[in-house]
Amino acid sequence: MIGFKNISLRIRIFLSMILLVLLASILILVVTVYQYDEQTKDYNIQRFERKESTTKQTIELELKSKTTYQVNTENLAKIFKERIYEISTINSLNISIYDLKGNLLKTSIAAAFEKIELPPIPKDIIKELSQNSNHKILKASEQNGIGYQSSYSYIHDAKFNRIGILELQFTQDNSEIEKELREFILRLGIVYILMFLIAISFAYFLSSYITRSIITISDKMQQTRLNKRNEKIILNNASTEIEVLVEAYNSMIDELQESAVKLAKSEREQAWREMAKQVAHEIKNPLTPMRLTVQSFERKFDPKDANSKEKLAEYSETLIQQIDVMSSIASAFSDFAKMPTQKREKIEVIGVVKMALDIFNEDYIKYLPKEQELFANLDKTQLIRIVTNLVKNANQAIENTKNPQIEVTVLSEGNRIKIIVSDNGKGISENVKDLIFEPKFTTKSSGMGLGLAMIKNIIEAYDGSISFTSTEGIGTVFIVIIPKT
Repeated sequence: MIGFKNISLRIRIFLSMILLVLLASILILVVTVYQYDEQTKDYNIQRFERKESTTKQTIELELKSKTTYQVNTENLAKIFKERIYEISTINSLNISIYDLKGNLLKTSIAAAFEKIELPPIPKDIIKELSQNSNHKILKASEQNGIGYQSSYSYIHDAKFNRIGILELQFTQDNSEIEKELREFILRLGIVYILMFLIAISFAYFLSSYITRSIITISDKMQQTRLNKRNEKIILNNASTEIEVLVEAYNSMIDELQESAVKLAKSEREQAWREMAKQVAHEIKNPLTPMRLTVQSFERKFDPKDANSKEKLAEYSETLIQQIDVMSSIASAFSDFAKMPTQKREKIEVIGVVKMALDIFNEDYIKYLPKEQELFANLDKTQLIRIVTNLVKNANQAIENTKNPQIEVTVLSEGNRIKIIVSDNGKGISENVKDLIFEPKFTTKSSGMGLGLAMIKNIIEAYDGSISFTSTEGIGTVFIVIIPKT
């Protein structure tokens, strides 16, 4: 499961806004239902209290001025024999009259011609009623799914003596209110659904608008490179936070450009310093024997010596050899310094590679072409240089190796030529593999280390590649891939 942190900022903003709207809708709905329920309860209580007050006033009036019976507990049933039904009907509630012990005297629940037996008032209610300072108790109950509100209070005579207990029972018929609530919730739900759809659209466009500038900045950052000219970001109508970020990026680009220039200059200077030291070192090598030869000639040469001509020829040959070495050094650095010029022409690769191998006389060099003929548009001289350099390196790697073996394989792979040169020599150690194509790097006791760097330049000029695998003590395999056209 993808974690929330891995989701894009745009999706996070979108989901957060939708979740906020959804939670707000649910919260409003819950509060609405709760408020509606509380208002219904308050309404029922207030309504019951009004009916209760009116009923009590009617009963008190009946006891004070309308009855001809003596007002006491025994006559309560006679006083309200018929009158209880009228009062009950007018106030829409049930009336029950009990004696002080809680036994039923009269009730409006049954009609005049019906007789009903109600249980006595529970003793705990009578006890609670007697201890209540208001001499009134409210109780809520439910029977057969119908809710009731009941109140218990004392009936007093003219002298305010307790002569009975009055129970008023109000039936809570909330069906109409619940119907209204359902209709209200239905309408509210439709409004919420419409609002939710609008919120989704608004959240989508708003999240896109918010992250549009960030995406632009992100794309520019991904394209930022040290070795190329980077463009600055220009945004119109961006927020303050985005403007700060853009200014920081543009400032970084300026600093990066300055650093790149300084780095390039430093690298060029360092490269020239290294090259100058290398050239100086390579030139000093032949100068020393030349100096010694000239000094020896000056000290030992005798024109009268019968062998003077032979000695002069010997001195001259030594100097010429060292001059040739210096010339080869100059040529090697000159060839490396300039990018090899490509002279593309249609050549038969199998024959050219064989021609390059003909200069080697060793029997252990095997040529294994996989094709009879293989044509490509390449520079013949540069191809020969690639092959001879790789075979020469392989030949030097197998020195002091028993049963030496070098194999050169040429094959075609689609629109590419693959040349494989393998040997069973000493191999290349792990700590120098990353340096093998670096100029001036060599593992040999002689040479300037420019061969592999030079042919790498040639191969890459053709949009090709050169790679190798090597294991110490087992051998090395170089693979050259060059497009045919």
